[in-house]
Amino acid sequence: MADWRRVFEPGGTYCFTLVTERRAPIFADERSRAILRRALEATKARWPFEIVAIVLMPDHLHTLWCLPANDSAYPTRIGWIKKEFTKGWLASGGAEQALSASRLRQRRRGVLQRRFWEHAFRSERDLHRHLDYLHYNPVKHGYVGCPRDWPWSSFHRYCRAGVYTEDWGCTGLDFSDLAKEIGDVD
Repeated sequence: MADWRRVFEPGGTYCFTLVTERRAPIFADERSRAILRRALEATKARWPFEIVAIVLMPDHLHTLWCLPANDSAYPTRIGWIKKEFTKGWLASGGAEQALSASRLRQRRRGVLQRRFWEHAFRSERDLHRHLDYLHYNPVKHGYVGCPRDWPWSSFHRYCRAGVYTEDWGCTGLDFSDLAKEIGDVD
């Protein structure tokens, strides 16, 4: 059985993975990306946090957050984002995946998976390795040949800041050690 204990560190930096129900390619739609952007902004207005990095894939997203010094309530933020996104997506006419009778009784919707992956960073190296993994994700999944070619990523901001070069990640990189840890298994 899975061990779902989470780490709560006030002021911590975390990596999160949110996945659509049945891996439906909801985030491939511009309308969904606008709804997600609004949900993130509304959540940040209520409960501040810094989005250190983000990559939006058609069926999931990875994001790195830094919480305020006295705050570890990331489940509240994730829950609010998921709730606001789901409401906005369905209100815009977006489709949801079929759910079983038991999930319907639990008042679930077929937009985003109920759970999410969380990883608290243990070191600077750990953080940088996950940052690289996040930015390489569109290449890993075969959507592009180079991270620079994926428009829905903070990779471009990091290039402008000089953290990455434009050609970073255009050759094969191995992140097999992180795939399960970050919840990005095929």
